[in-house]
Amino acid sequence: MLIALNKPYGVLCQFSGDGSRPTLARYVHEKDVYPAGRLDYDSEGLLLLTDDGRLAHRLTDPRHKQSKAYLVQVDGAVTDEAVATLRRGVTLSDGPTLPAGAEHAAEPDWLWPREPPVRFRKAIPTSWLAITLREGRNRQVRRMTAAVGFPTLRLIRMRIGDYALDGLLPGETRRLL
Repeated sequence: MLIALNKPYGVLCQFSGDGSRPTLARYVHEKDVYPAGRLDYDSEGLLLLTDDGRLAHRLTDPRHKQSKAYLVQVDGAVTDEAVATLRRGVTLSDGPTLPAGAEHAAEPDWLWPREPPVRFRKAIPTSWLAITLREGRNRQVRRMTAAVGFPTLRLIRMRIGDYALDGLLPGETRRLL
């Protein structure tokens, strides 16, 4: 079994917790499925869950090179130079990243509102980027955008390999296999 979930902002990527923050148990009711990878508490978007250990391994092991695509809202007006740097790869505290797919993006008209909303600051614009990675370090997109001078405000995973969010709203699931 393989299930796609549009993980809402502010949900722990686990089924159990101390009750202080929502977990996957609020949204996924199938038994014996587990996340194939993680998505940070403050990130949104596609999370795959499966009961098949080999499939989970294929989806998460870096040797299988499953690309992950993100839509990212950042603080400030992103420069072409920053995008070019993301494409070449950025040096982080744990070493250089692989080159990334990176391009300017328009704010999508289909995007759901985030709760709580991203803070609005009249004097500081925000920009959107489409970023595709072939590796999955801890908080990598956030660290990469910060390294080029544009901290991430909102991060939405749109795709993992061949599996895409495809219109799921926050909290909705779809059985894929």
